[in-house]
Amino acid sequence: MNLSKLSTEVISLTLEVGEFIRNEALVFDRQKVEYKGLHDMVSYVDKTAEQKLVKALATLLPEAGFITEEKTSTVKGEKYNWIIDPLDGTTNFIHGIPTFSVSIALECDNELVLGVVYEINRDECFSAWKNGGAYLNNKRISVSKAPTIENTLLATGFPFHDFANMEPYLNVLRVLMQKCHGIRRIGSAAIDLAYVASGRFDGYFEYNLNSYDVAAGIVLVREAGGQIFDFKGGDQCISRREIIATNGHISEELVKVIKLYFN
Repeated sequence: MNLSKLSTEVISLTLEVGEFIRNEALVFDRQKVEYKGLHDMVSYVDKTAEQKLVKALATLLPEAGFITEEKTSTVKGEKYNWIIDPLDGTTNFIHGIPTFSVSIALECDNELVLGVVYEINRDECFSAWKNGGAYLNNKRISVSKAPTIENTLLATGFPFHDFANMEPYLNVLRVLMQKCHGIRRIGSAAIDLAYVASGRFDGYFEYNLNSYDVAAGIVLVREAGGQIFDFKGGDQCISRREIIATNGHISEELVKVIKLYFN
């Protein structure tokens, strides 16, 4: 499989669907929001965007199955699976905050091999494929060189429906906010990971995540020279639904802080 060529085709599709989302954002009526659970919102824009992606990706790679947020397709493939979040940052979109993205990853034999994240409002398309490097609008990117946490800007995500780990999470925040330049909460895990890959953030951590939130971003970070862990410092971030992403230099320090409270 030519992952470079496939990446180009996925980027083209992502830009097309991103334009649809951008246009809908201009006229979106908040009264059309549906609730999947506590504070977990969805709209016709999410669903329509996903339908467009699934239809086109099925043509690109007919043997692939799908893992999608809105369950437009629930048929998994034996070898290949597209992992899709059609609108990562739905809450931002609904409230008119211009930070949301399209996230698409390809999994081959349970290994993530391609990722594309399109930050719609800034028209920034991040892409990467296995052993091919990471790119922003076709220009090579890499993680930052910050050597310690005191030199970093970090990102995280706040829990919005499962608050069982609130205390350990707040303890981690108390430690890190006194050490680093600052902690940001943008509202799109895909964008957080893309920003780690491009050196804007030096590290990122969050829990209660799904594969479609992080799959594409994981490829970006790894191909940009960064590292990915679960909260125990292992490599089970998707199955454990938690992630630490770093520039590689602060990994030991950041994992140590998080492990102290999430054990």
